[in-house]
Amino acid sequence: MGATIETLVDQLDHINSREHSIRTKNGVVIKYRYLCLCTGGAPKLFSGSGIEPHIIGIRDTDSVVELQRKLATAKDVLILGNGGIASELAYELKDVNVHWVVKDAHISATFVDPGAAEFFQLARSEVNAKDSSPETAIKRMRYGELLPREQNNKQGAALGPDWHSSFDLSGASGAGDRRLPKIYYKSHIDWHQELPNGAGLRIQLGHEDGSSEQLNCDFIVSATGVLPRHDYSSDSPLKYSEDGGISVDEMMRTNLEDVYAAGDVCTASWSPAMHWFQMRLWTQARQMGSMAGRSMAAASENETVYQDFCFELFGHVTKLFGYPVVLLGRFNGQDLGKDYEILVRCTRNKEYIKFVLQNGRLRGAILIGNSDLAETCENLILNGIDLEPYGDDILNPDIDIEDYFD
Repeated sequence: MGATIETLVDQLDHINSREHSIRTKNGVVIKYRYLCLCTGGAPKLFSGSGIEPHIIGIRDTDSVVELQRKLATAKDVLILGNGGIASELAYELKDVNVHWVVKDAHISATFVDPGAAEFFQLARSEVNAKDSSPETAIKRMRYGELLPREQNNKQGAALGPDWHSSFDLSGASGAGDRRLPKIYYKSHIDWHQELPNGAGLRIQLGHEDGSSEQLNCDFIVSATGVLPRHDYSSDSPLKYSEDGGISVDEMMRTNLEDVYAAGDVCTASWSPAMHWFQMRLWTQARQMGSMAGRSMAAASENETVYQDFCFELFGHVTKLFGYPVVLLGRFNGQDLGKDYEILVRCTRNKEYIKFVLQNGRLRGAILIGNSDLAETCENLILNGIDLEPYGDDILNPDIDIEDYFD
């Protein structure tokens, strides 16, 4: 009989690593040969006494369904955060006034530098708000959820890269327009209070310069990152890293025998490759899950397996403000100190290309609107080719570096 997959909708409660078994919240005991913990991350929600019904965190399909429900009657929404989900929402929300509160001096600071942020803003300000980006075919494999769930049952699947294409993110006006968000830089929420009759919230924002202002909103979307979710116990303590993730080695093994972990719940505790670092993104969660599966399969056959190539070079592909975005290597000079230089090529409303060079070698790149350079940049980073002889011409638009370094 061939291998089968059995699905159980429940939550992990306790790991008995000595007996190789787990217990679920509903009391079901399951024996295992190998166990992989993929419990993901929980949103770091903005907390406020008495206003919890007006705060939502976007993390899984259930939370997006809740967002849809709230949007149907909303006129003003406050987005708190500056990462990928906040940036996507600021662009995708329609028929609603968006107030975007960021702690940084520019938008999308998790991914891009101030120059790229300005490129996005200029591009957005010059298009008609009613114009939307063209629909593109989604080529990634996608899964639906067929299990019936109670409305208050929090069992939704993680969002993945194309989540907003499957949901209608429209507010109450019904005009079908995408309005430019009002952005509050270097700001935070000072205080808040619920308006009478559940009519939303009164918010006071504090700015870095000491000034403040007030606004009303129907609800807050809290998109300020995640914390590893490990709300279960074990007979022997799991080893955690400083950021709260379960510590894993290069084979995705935890300190407990035959227990592995992958995705947002874990922290890479091996010495990383020169061009790779951990960032809690869906791409790395998928890669770590694949690595854990290969490791467990190899262990069961007493075979040796080596770390996947994807851990040699950081890479992330996404879409921000209607533009394809490719991030490679140390794309913002992560862990390079001040010992690097930057080359930028920007064509308004078309592309933004940034190279991070150290000692003449390409260490990272941001490619916005032009993903054709991705493979060339990967090769330049991994091969460590000395680009110093080419100087600034490496990004000269009249020179086709794709053919030059092919």
